[in-house]
Amino acid sequence: MVVASEKSRSGKESLNYRDSIAWQRAMDLVEDVYRATASFPREEVYGLTSQVRRAAVSVPSNIAEGQGRKLPADFKLFLRYARGSLLEVDTQLQIARRLGYLKKQEDVDALISRVSEVGRILNGLIASV
Repeated sequence: MVVASEKSRSGKESLNYRDSIAWQRAMDLVEDVYRATASFPREEVYGLTSQVRRAAVSVPSNIAEGQGRKLPADFKLFLRYARGSLLEVDTQLQIARRLGYLKKQEDVDALISRVSEVGRILNGLIASV
């Protein structure tokens, strides 16, 4: 599993979501999405900009929440929620590309590459829980 553990006050091992590669890469994605959407048209601030940012934030948030539940079945469920949010991000970035909001192809490629990376990590983690 790609999640590190730490000793809690009770001496039992507990998982620290911040050490999870999935959470770290999802946080990188959030940063990338915020930077990319900063140049979206002003009229999209309450539309696509807000939507893709919320979906991106939902990915690491669900990873953290699921891990905090302490039950493998709950963790797996929240990882699936994170994957669903990730697919929303992918769809919304494709919409932004089609509308010409993402101007540089290398920016689009970098974002899609990051989405794919997080997806692969999530899929592996889901399979291992």
